[in-house]
Amino acid sequence: MTLASGTRLGPYEIQAPLGAGGMGEVYRARDSRLDRTVAVKVLPAHLSPSAEVRQRFEREAKTISQLSHPHICALYDVGREGETEYLVMELLEGETLAARLANGALPLEQTLRYGTEIADALDKAHRQGIVHRDLKPGNVMLTKTGVKLLDFGLAKALPSPGGRGAGGEGVTSLPTQQGLTQEGTILGTFQYMAPEQLEGREADARSDIFALGAVLYEMATGKKAFSGSSQASLISAIMKESPAPISSLQPAAPQALDRVVQTCLAKDPEDRWQSAADVKRELRWIGEGSSPGVPTPAVANRRSAHLLPWVALVAMTALAAWLALSGARRPPRAETTYRSAILLPEKVHFANAAISPDGTRLVVAGQDSDGTDRLWLRRLDAFKSELLPGTEHAALPFWSADGRYVAFFADGKLKRIEPSGGPPIALCDSDGVGGAWGSGGDVLFAEPSGPIYRLPSAGGKALPVTKLDDGRHETSHRYPSFLPDGKHFLFTALNLAGSPQDEANRLYVGSIDGAPAKPLMALSTNAIYSEGYLLYKLGGLSSGSLMAQGFDPGRLEVRGEPMVVADAISSNLGYYDLASFTASSNGVIVYDSSFLSTRLQWLDRAGKLLSTFGEAGRYDFPRIAPDGKRIAFAMYDAGTNKNQIWVGDVARGTQMRLTAGPGENLTPIWSPDGERVAFASDGKHQDDLVVRGTSGAGADEALTDEPGQKVPFDWSRDGRYVLYFDRPATGVRNPRLSVLPLFGDRKPFVFYPTTADGQFVASFSPDGRWVAFSNAESGRTEVYAASFPDAKRKVQISVAGGDSPRWRSGGREIIYLGPGRILTAVAVEAGADLKLGEPRPLFELPGGAERWDVTPDGQRFLVNAPVVETNAVPLSLVVNWPAKLKK
Repeated sequence: MTLASGTRLGPYEIQAPLGAGGMGEVYRARDSRLDRTVAVKVLPAHLSPSAEVRQRFEREAKTISQLSHPHICALYDVGREGETEYLVMELLEGETLAARLANGALPLEQTLRYGTEIADALDKAHRQGIVHRDLKPGNVMLTKTGVKLLDFGLAKALPSPGGRGAGGEGVTSLPTQQGLTQEGTILGTFQYMAPEQLEGREADARSDIFALGAVLYEMATGKKAFSGSSQASLISAIMKESPAPISSLQPAAPQALDRVVQTCLAKDPEDRWQSAADVKRELRWIGEGSSPGVPTPAVANRRSAHLLPWVALVAMTALAAWLALSGARRPPRAETTYRSAILLPEKVHFANAAISPDGTRLVVAGQDSDGTDRLWLRRLDAFKSELLPGTEHAALPFWSADGRYVAFFADGKLKRIEPSGGPPIALCDSDGVGGAWGSGGDVLFAEPSGPIYRLPSAGGKALPVTKLDDGRHETSHRYPSFLPDGKHFLFTALNLAGSPQDEANRLYVGSIDGAPAKPLMALSTNAIYSEGYLLYKLGGLSSGSLMAQGFDPGRLEVRGEPMVVADAISSNLGYYDLASFTASSNGVIVYDSSFLSTRLQWLDRAGKLLSTFGEAGRYDFPRIAPDGKRIAFAMYDAGTNKNQIWVGDVARGTQMRLTAGPGENLTPIWSPDGERVAFASDGKHQDDLVVRGTSGAGADEALTDEPGQKVPFDWSRDGRYVLYFDRPATGVRNPRLSVLPLFGDRKPFVFYPTTADGQFVASFSPDGRWVAFSNAESGRTEVYAASFPDAKRKVQISVAGGDSPRWRSGGREIIYLGPGRILTAVAVEAGADLKLGEPRPLFELPGGAERWDVTPDGQRFLVNAPVVETNAVPLSLVVNWPAKLKK
């Protein structure tokens, strides 16, 4: 040991050595600032040979330091004193799992408990885009309060002493405490590595799941899952062989544990459990149903793709179909909840969905590759979705109570169609924002502003059955959903002129006879009754958790406390806080969670990956500064459960948070001088335009303070105008393009009366004489340019569909997203009139990517792409979800 007692590394005073090895020295130390005892690890010189490696390590360490979990050893700090690099961590008392396993196998109860805790910790990290990459017994500490995972993710940040490991990253773990300080041999590390790591492919969450399976096997049997007399034979065993069943070594072990471990150890990542949460649930289920010494019979495969559904294959889809149909045709086992995924048609951008009352069919609303909204029918006993003819421009579908019809809104009409065949039939005029079809034949629907209307089963004129409460400043009643009696229904009252926290936002029970509504709870989103519970989303506007709360449909009363059904569901940004889930009457739920981990990628004009910015997270709306040196973006913040605005330095790879809530902050745009960022904030109204300096200092400046929704699109190059998406708080609420002058009386004006909903992209030409924007007035979303400020001249830019136009600096090119998700460039000669060239395809956006921006010179693209690409993000399926709550 080289540091004497009393030596100081920054604010940390060394007290005593804990251990040493080839990967560093560990000391007990005192944090003089917070007066606490910590563990300080001093890194050897070969782990920080360059400034680039040190910066990479610091970025990784900062990311990991944000992991707060009872079963992850906390990383407090990272520092440098002179030439000495060091880490500061939580000081733990206990022994490593490796030391414990030297005495043989663990009792079943401990194996299940420790395995559940490890899986829980992995799940937490994977949700934040962090992969351990070196999970093994030596990196698991057993303490009085349970396990603690060590060295989380740092194997990625540091090169191994001999260069790069077999997995393409440094794979040797970092010692952390007593007993962890001996450098692991390459053989020992290999015994827990997944086949894809040994092949040199990138490790992901499923690689950790393979390692978890190996650790579980060793805990249960006292023997390693894979062994060999040499490095070559060990690698061969991992790549080709399967370990002996646990039950053959431990006859009292449950067969279900064998199944869990064997699935973890599948050679192909896509054949494993697809999330650590799946493994946690399985182990917990085995623990709840097992008695020591009593074998448990094998159970049905409950494979899941809950948190990373985009990797589901056709086999999973077949399983989902069988489970859903069996759950609909006969009561499922009361103790069993099934989870799987539903694949959507290729290149369909999901909007929302509705499950049939019997849980056997799903109708999906989405946008096809041509930019047209349509409906698809997915029978859960089939592999493919069927396009429903005649459903162009359809939105917000819902089923009749008998499952014969699907109703939807399109072209200013409420229509119905028989999925079995036949053309759609218009029922009445409506630009609806939600509907329901009761068992008595009555149809309810909501307008963008106003009450809930009832269309009687016998036909006739639609009449209001709710009344807005002016005293509570209600502006909209929407998202109706029938209760089982066919007479009462749920609906949400909103003040669209206020924020999501406005006291007017509340869930009610209404009656088709127009009787006064009964308030239930504060809520700004949709709710559905199923199986004795109210289902609704809790969280921010863009995401949250799916909750279930007991409800008595006879007394019309809420009871008990809410419980989590799904940890993460997204929302449809085209409608106010409309959560993306649907539920049948017999325990089937389908929901969308496609907002999960993404990363910001830099691509060239051919779509080639140049680099990435930052770590994986939940990014949105990336925008490049006028000088191309910085970026602004929104990123989900778990602490506030909201999206916040960040600014990043492209060259250094650093990022700084600009906003901290309490509201949702989205869609940043840059001022022309790069000194300020404007964004949409819902702190007071549905969305206001707010400006903040990019230095982070000073207070926010509210550019608007009127009811309604306003989302910034662009800031003119002369700094005089802000172009924004505008949706009034009352009335029809059609989206439109408006402009805010930043001079004179600053009175905003409507530039164009309609724009494409939900696109949130339009841009000024560099000379300020034109505005490029998306519009669906022709029946298909196209890109246009209109003269500014009068919009008297209009030119169509795209030829077969398009949206999200950007104007390249110099005004010589417009780039937009064309059919098939192809970024397309059109040469432009600006002037009194626009002269346009032929559209030229550049490249297809990565699968699942939505938001993008282009540098001023048009040569590089910043794309928000999912961590795992897919052209059609699957939906999550849960069958017999109440069984989870009853446990």
